[in-house]
Amino acid sequence: MKSLKKISLLTLFAALMVFMAACGGSASKDNTEGTEKTTKTEEKKELTGSLVVSGSSAMQPLVAAAAEEFMAANPKVDVQVNAGGSGTGLSQVAEGSVQIGNSDVFAEEKEGIPADQLVDHKVAVVGMTAAVNPKVGITDIKKEDLIKVFTGKITNWKELGGKDQKIVLVNRPDSSGTRAVFNKFALDGATPAEGITEDSSNTVKKIINETDGAIGYLAFSYFTDDSVTPLAIDGVKPTAENVQSGDFPVWAYQHSYTKGEPNELGKAFLDFMMSDEIQSTLLNEQGYLPVTKMKVERDAEGNQKNL
Repeated sequence: MKSLKKISLLTLFAALMVFMAACGGSASKDNTEGTEKTTKTEEKKELTGSLVVSGSSAMQPLVAAAAEEFMAANPKVDVQVNAGGSGTGLSQVAEGSVQIGNSDVFAEEKEGIPADQLVDHKVAVVGMTAAVNPKVGITDIKKEDLIKVFTGKITNWKELGGKDQKIVLVNRPDSSGTRAVFNKFALDGATPAEGITEDSSNTVKKIINETDGAIGYLAFSYFTDDSVTPLAIDGVKPTAENVQSGDFPVWAYQHSYTKGEPNELGKAFLDFMMSDEIQSTLLNEQGYLPVTKMKVERDAEGNQKNL
C-alpha cells in the first residue's frame, strides 16, 4: 500500500511539473509574440506632419534635395525649405516660427541671437571662395590682393594681370552667413566696399556671369558649371581635399539649429541628414563635405586645430 501511495505521489508530481512547464512555455511564447507584435507595430509607425526649414542659401540646395528624398520615403510628411540667409534662419528658429534654422555660422557669432536656447546640429562642411566672371582672365589671387579688391583699393583687373576691366563687387547682405564666413576667413575681417548686394547665392552667381569684371563669393556647391570662375587663394585651389586638410582657409560648418531638442519629425529629418545615404552620396553630389572627413576643427571664435 505504501508503495502504491508513493508511486501515486510521484506520478502526480510529474504531471504537475509537465503542466507548469507547458504553462510557462505558453506564457513565454505569448510574451515573445507580444514583443514581436509591438516591434512590428513600431516599425510600421508612419511619420506625419510638416516641417519648415529656413536660413542659409548656401545650404539650400543640399537641404532641399535631402527633403525631397525624405518626403519620398515618408509620403505623409511635408518639408518646406526656404532661404533668406543665416541671420534669418537663426532669428526664425529662435522665435519658434520655423522648426529648423540653417546657418553658415555659429549662433554665438550673430548679435541678438539667444544661442543658449538653441541646439547645434552640424550636418556638413562647406568651402567658399571668390568667384569672378570668366572674362576677367585670372584663376588665382593673393589673399592680400583679394582684400584690396573687396575694400576698393584695387579697382581694375589689369592691376592683377587680368583684362582691362573695371572691378564690380557683388556682396551679400549683413544677415548672410556666407558673407560672415568670407569676411572672416578670406578678408581677415576687413569691411567690403559698397557694391551690388543680393541676398541669394543663385542671384549672385547669375550677376557675376552676366556682368563683365564682376567678383563675388559662393559656396563650392554653386560651382557646377563654367558660368563663373572660382579663384584659388595664395596658390591653394578651392578643393574638398584642401578644405579637409585645413590648407584652404575659407570654410564653415553647415549648422541646422533647433530651439531646444527637436520634435519627433525634426529629429527624424536631422537623423536622415546624418545618414550614410546623405553623407556618403548626396553631400558629394551637391558639393558639400562630410563632417566626419575633416582633419581639422573650428570653434565659434574661429580657432582651428588638428584632429
